[in-house]
Amino acid sequence: MHTVVVGTAGVTAADVVAVARRDARIELSAEAVQALTAAREIVDALAAKPEPVYGVSTGFGALATRHISPELRAQLQRNIVRSHAAGMGPRVEREVVRALMFLRLKTVCSGHTGVRPEAAQTMADVLNAGITPVVHEYGSLGCSGDLAPLSHCALALMGEGDAEGPDGVVRPAGELLAEHGIAPVELREKEGLALLNGTDGMLGMLVMALDDLENLYKAADVTAALSLEALLGTDKVLAPELHAIRPHPGQAASAANMLAVLKGSELTGHHQDDAPRVQDAYSVRCAPQVAGAGRDTMAHARLVAERELAAAVDNPVVLPDGRVESNGNFHGAPVAYVLDFLAIAAADLGSIAERRTDRLLDKNRSHGLPPFLADDAGVDSGLMIAQYTQAALVSELKRLAVPASADSIPSSAMQEDHVSMGWSAARKLRTAVDNLARIVAVELYAATRGVELREGLRAAPASRAVIAAAREAGVQGAGPDRFLAPDLAAADVFVRSGALVAAVEGVTGALA
Repeated sequence: MHTVVVGTAGVTAADVVAVARRDARIELSAEAVQALTAAREIVDALAAKPEPVYGVSTGFGALATRHISPELRAQLQRNIVRSHAAGMGPRVEREVVRALMFLRLKTVCSGHTGVRPEAAQTMADVLNAGITPVVHEYGSLGCSGDLAPLSHCALALMGEGDAEGPDGVVRPAGELLAEHGIAPVELREKEGLALLNGTDGMLGMLVMALDDLENLYKAADVTAALSLEALLGTDKVLAPELHAIRPHPGQAASAANMLAVLKGSELTGHHQDDAPRVQDAYSVRCAPQVAGAGRDTMAHARLVAERELAAAVDNPVVLPDGRVESNGNFHGAPVAYVLDFLAIAAADLGSIAERRTDRLLDKNRSHGLPPFLADDAGVDSGLMIAQYTQAALVSELKRLAVPASADSIPSSAMQEDHVSMGWSAARKLRTAVDNLARIVAVELYAATRGVELREGLRAAPASRAVIAAAREAGVQGAGPDRFLAPDLAAADVFVRSGALVAAVEGVTGALA
């Protein structure tokens, strides 16, 4: 099994995906243990002094003015975890919780939090045992980080609350820890606060969304190319020299992908001799510009994620010179903004894909294809309602594109008077990504059928490879009406799994 070693310098996006989605094992480096030990010595020294230090010997948030006596500090740390584990609503997904915990461990291992090495090791042990704390949908405002979600995780480290075992059954966390020989953590000064004060949930969801979107943007280039082919469009608009004079990297990459898919097609360019159609519609002709803008948005989001993955987000932080200083680095604005940017880009990519699908189904605009790609139009409805479903998904994407980060709601007696709403931005982006995959799947379904119905002209080798792989995966081709939902579900899996992109790359080589 793949092992991720956590040091003091942060982790990579690939590390997050490996732990969250593939259950990679975690080890703490010797460097991390040394940094944890050194930072803890600083916290212990400050805890022994009579002067109050925020997070070490005081209350929290609006209650930070109270100095806490030594005999109450362990209780204080337990209490902050218990009181902040106040989430409500449905459980969030296992992969999100694993990413959340792993990224908190990443910050702990930076040596800037003051958490003891044994507490950090317990976090790794819980992840390695496949124990997943129950975390709820609501409870984070994305400022002071993802407080409630992280608190539910910290609660499980204490042996309290509920967690899901490796068998998928939810049980008391204490029972699961005992079964795996893991001793609950007895929290000491600052540790409770350090375990719940970070942007780890929203960052984890950002990293996984980027992983999904990397595949979906390639898939969307493929389905756009197939639609162009089915509509007898021209590939001349994809020429590199046209995109070089508007030098957006994402646009050039999408155009190159489409051109690679269409290489060798006998279906493209026929309308050049057809006077009524001088050029293709925007949804076909401008596909690289729209998908490319989304790709460039992803590049910016990836840069933000890389910076956050290298960051140590906590308050207060332990500095190498021995100071423990309050700060505002827990504010989620940098992550929240790009989460919202990605939702906007996903909505537009879904929208242009739906327009191409609609064009394929309309006999007045499809350049010779049968109405709704039906076998016997009138007796058969073809893909009429598949486009309804796609349109409903696009409409939902547009609602999800409304930015969460433009909102703020004050909390903690006005101490936390401006918040990022980054967790909310991340949650809606996850839904947007799921819906985008379904939208691309419907375009795939329609475009492959459209290409098949162009008799007498041979599709591009990459297109034929897609059709063959899709049919093998249960995505059926043209014919009389049938129960359509299973076909669309198979198309969704085909897109989401990466099988669509793989089918193309088997012919074209790696797509951009």
